[in-house]
Amino acid sequence: MVKRGQFEAVYPDKNNYNYFTPLVYQVATGFLDPSSISYPFRKLFRKKAISFRMASVEKIDAAANNVCLDDGGILHYDILIVAIGTRTNFFGNESIKTNSFSLKGIDDALHLRNEMVKTQEKAAIETDPEERKRLMTIVIAGGGPTGVEVAGMLAEMRRFILEKDYPNLNAAEADIYIVDGSPFLLPPMSDKSHKAAYSILDKQGVIIKLNTQVKQFGNGLVELSDGTTIESRTLIWAAGVTGNSIEGLQKESIGKGGRLLTDGFNKVNGYSNIYAIGDISMLFTDTDYPNGHPQLAQPAIQQGTQLAKNLIREAKGDTLKPFKYFDRGDMAIIGRRAAVADLFKHKLHFGGLLGLLSWLFIHLISLVSFSNKFRTVYNWGVAYLTRDQALRMIFRPGNRENKNNKF
Repeated sequence: MVKRGQFEAVYPDKNNYNYFTPLVYQVATGFLDPSSISYPFRKLFRKKAISFRMASVEKIDAAANNVCLDDGGILHYDILIVAIGTRTNFFGNESIKTNSFSLKGIDDALHLRNEMVKTQEKAAIETDPEERKRLMTIVIAGGGPTGVEVAGMLAEMRRFILEKDYPNLNAAEADIYIVDGSPFLLPPMSDKSHKAAYSILDKQGVIIKLNTQVKQFGNGLVELSDGTTIESRTLIWAAGVTGNSIEGLQKESIGKGGRLLTDGFNKVNGYSNIYAIGDISMLFTDTDYPNGHPQLAQPAIQQGTQLAKNLIREAKGDTLKPFKYFDRGDMAIIGRRAAVADLFKHKLHFGGLLGLLSWLFIHLISLVSFSNKFRTVYNWGVAYLTRDQALRMIFRPGNRENKNNKF
């Protein structure tokens, strides 16, 4: 029988907190506080056989079973589980990488929130009508769940908040574009969801450009693949991800999109004691997903749970079970009152209030603590009832006594 202390885990991470990626965009738009979707690792790991170390992994030395950290430390392992996730994919376009905003983590979200508020403050005092229009116009590249949800939130802010906070601005000047290379929004979802998302955003006044890609961005100009341009100072890039790279693993173990190729038990090809789970993992043994699993929170959570159970089974000498993804569904919220949900492999579609309730339930149960759930529900409730939110402050990191800082 496996005893509680038989497995001793060490968890290195560059951040000292866990966060729920699907709600990062709500931090960026000011509808949630960062603490609502994040939780400190050291508190999470209390009374568990897990040690936390705040450091980034720089290299894997598979021959010596060592992990090299950026703080100079070396961790020895018997079993290594790689769960390094993904980063934003700019497809080699330096102008977009340099000038646009991405939304992969809390830092990105806070940076975007600060910059959007600062841009609105600039627009409030701008006397040149053309420049004011550029400042107030926002372009979102990517029509997947993140892009659609950001567009819906920004449309709500334009309608209910902008002129309250900035009486001298005209909300009609604040154009919101969503641009995607696909022929429809929410490509992974059902046709009903494609149509519903388009209809809802269109009614909210979002300008939708499909079968179109963003090619260049700089100096207040977004260039599109159809030859047209949009004058804007803000491009939010939500058009794709690629796997985070890590030195030391053989090239034969790395597949499309930088994902690590694994067998049905999440063991990385070519290694006997290295596993990969979540967005960075790609396995082809699940017959329902012959091209790999979607890079979403639910497959990552289920893979982590299954791998833990398999390691315990292996220690007991029991038979291992291959990973099989249970698809709870795809969903997206569009504004404060509308959502679309495709459940159980798109066999069941919900929209309107039922879709919204489904979205709220799935996202709430995925948060790690009761305090996270309570704060999130409270913030959502206030935003829903008041059509407003109070998290539009600019927080500047750094030493406040630095003489370069201004009042």
